[in-house]
Amino acid sequence: MSSPTSEHFPLTQTDTVMVIDTETTGLDHKTEELIEVAAVKLVNDEVVDTFTALIKPTVPVRPSSYKVHHISEEMLADAPPVEDVLPQFLEFMGDTPFVAHNAIFDYSFINEAHKKLKGSRWKNAWIDSLDMYRAVFPEEHSHGLSSLLDRFGFPSHVSHRALDDAENLARVYPKLNHLYQQQQSYYLSQIENIPYLLERYHRVQKAIQGMQSELGDLREIFKFYFKQGGEPVRTTTGELMVSNQRRYYEYNDRQVWDILHASSLIERGAKLNTRALDKLIRNGSVDDDVKVQLKDARVMMHTNQSVQFVRPPEPVVEEKAEEKAEDKSAEEVSAAPPSKKDADSPKKDQNPEVAAE
Repeated sequence: MSSPTSEHFPLTQTDTVMVIDTETTGLDHKTEELIEVAAVKLVNDEVVDTFTALIKPTVPVRPSSYKVHHISEEMLADAPPVEDVLPQFLEFMGDTPFVAHNAIFDYSFINEAHKKLKGSRWKNAWIDSLDMYRAVFPEEHSHGLSSLLDRFGFPSHVSHRALDDAENLARVYPKLNHLYQQQQSYYLSQIENIPYLLERYHRVQKAIQGMQSELGDLREIFKFYFKQGGEPVRTTTGELMVSNQRRYYEYNDRQVWDILHASSLIERGAKLNTRALDKLIRNGSVDDDVKVQLKDARVMMHTNQSVQFVRPPEPVVEEKAEEKAEDKSAEEVSAAPPSKKDADSPKKDQNPEVAAE
């Protein structure tokens, strides 16, 4: 399938969108199939209707996928086939744009079913909330749905069931979209300032390059120190400089691609590099026989040395001193009104995240 174009990521506000999610037998839309679809209709950021259905596939549910969504083949035994469900889903959707987290995944499976049943591509435009989240909050370590929910103060548990996840995304999408539209509006307002911004960028870039060069030289000296048998060194502020080695491998490309296609790991291994392959091998959700095949594809081992700085633990405040401070300010604290920051701060749920890509 061709790469998404601008029609799949509209930058303008729309009053009505469908928030969708799917569950599948595996990760490869060419060989795997839909087993659950759900859509939540949002009009002016309010939920007005929902659709959900299980689908009986013609291929087995992969154990690795079952571990994520826990939809068993027994649960699908009496479900209608995709020939019955897809027309109902398409009627519910109409030509309304849809929102999904990592929308290309959901689109690819629905589009594949659409082509098989109707002989044409599914033409609904999509909005990828994953791309929006990355654009608005690039500093986040994770951009999964669980992280997005947590960022906006919603319970962050992700069940990996289509309707539940679609409803969760429908709750948080209006807040994310509000910030995203503000960001796009700000970018648009800065276009006339491009010459000045380019000068600023050039100055910042030169400064960063100079600092990176200095840091690189220092790290090479530190690596040389450890190669000569040096011991860890602690700074006066408590950081500990240590060294470790990481192994990485070269792989037989043709052998690996065959394994990835056969095991439906292609979505996770599409950006083929040695680190991604090593993570797949270490991932407990990958079948053991696949791990063995990937290990057999290794053709060479390398080591890479790095330097890390370990922060010291926070100092422990003596209990008596803490109690004195609390006693001294207790009367002032009790009389003071809560700050606006405290009043506006959302309370976040702390459920764990299950992520799969």
